[in-house]
Amino acid sequence: MMDSKTNTNNENMLTEGGKTSTPNLLWTLFVTFSHIGLFTIGGGYAMIPLIQRKVVDEKKWVSEEELIDLMAVAQSCPGIFAVNISIFIGYKLRKTSGAIISTLGTCLPSFLIILAIALFFQQYRENIYVERIFRGIRPAVVALIAAPVFKMAKTAKITKYTIWIPVMVALAIWLLGVSPIYVILLAGLGGFAYGRYVKD
Repeated sequence: MMDSKTNTNNENMLTEGGKTSTPNLLWTLFVTFSHIGLFTIGGGYAMIPLIQRKVVDEKKWVSEEELIDLMAVAQSCPGIFAVNISIFIGYKLRKTSGAIISTLGTCLPSFLIILAIALFFQQYRENIYVERIFRGIRPAVVALIAAPVFKMAKTAKITKYTIWIPVMVALAIWLLGVSPIYVILLAGLGGFAYGRYVKD
């Protein structure tokens, strides 16, 4: 799933004997994921456009195909979606230290902001200006979540022959109340069976 050839960063990373090394890489990881955590509103899925821009387009730490694989693994594992993504990318670049730093960068801004809100929200939640701010944020969050879906569909090679899969899954979860756990398990088994018995 991970291709070591994509483990490059034109601005920050040096290569020594095939192993990435830079004194600023951990700091770059922290700053990058702090930026993601600080300027993303709406939770894990709303982070996808910013994660893609930062780690794929700008830093080139992973490819688009790798990011989709990471998203699948992150969604399948317990824990917060964005934190799981940051752990995987940090570990790929600098093993355990990279995973810790990238996780800290992702969580710290949100933790501090939520802590501040928790201290003062009860006093201001009935304020008409605060209410209007949240009313404007809600549709923007929906757009942030929806926008990367179309771009990732192309990367994931969704065609007119396979579009029925995400549509049926969405309808099963939304209308029939099927647990996402069963969807993940069936999708994994189906992908394994297809790769072993059909594709080959």
